[in-house]
Amino acid sequence: MQLSTPVRIVGGTIGLGAVFAPPALAADPATMDVTITIPQLKVAEYHKPYVAIWVEKAGGTAKTVAVWYDHDMKANEGTKWLRDVRQWWRASGRSMKFPANGVTGATRAPGAQKISFTRAQLGAAAPGQYTLVIEAAREVGGRELLRIPFTWPAKAGAGGRAAGKTELGAVSVAFR
Repeated sequence: MQLSTPVRIVGGTIGLGAVFAPPALAADPATMDVTITIPQLKVAEYHKPYVAIWVEKAGGTAKTVAVWYDHDMKANEGTKWLRDVRQWWRASGRSMKFPANGVTGATRAPGAQKISFTRAQLGAAAPGQYTLVIEAAREVGGRELLRIPFTWPAKAGAGGRAAGKTELGAVSVAFR
């Protein structure tokens, strides 16, 4: 028995698998958009912060989705200070190999930074409660950690907000 037997449809030919496939759910968002504001600090010696972004699910392991650091330094010296992003380092950073494809990025300048993640990148396969965690650490500066809870699957247009006090400014999450 051949399951991909062509069926004649007006205007073309498609396989039976396409005919009987369940319809895509348009209501389920496919992307999480995150906007992170890095404040311009008036300090004598300013360094761009190292930032780690990860997703946690209660009872599950942390899934790193982005790490911004000086990855272009010779001999991979930028990784030496990743452990200063302490909570992320303990949750999943120390077990990673750097640079990590699809995760590693350069440090970002002050201002609003936008980044988007797909469902697969977030590791949000099972429905439930998740938390997006953003941690920043800066040389000759401080550290800050923000948590934004969300439910998966989320509704399009849903999201959340948090506001930092020192190393991070406003952070927002929206689903589309």
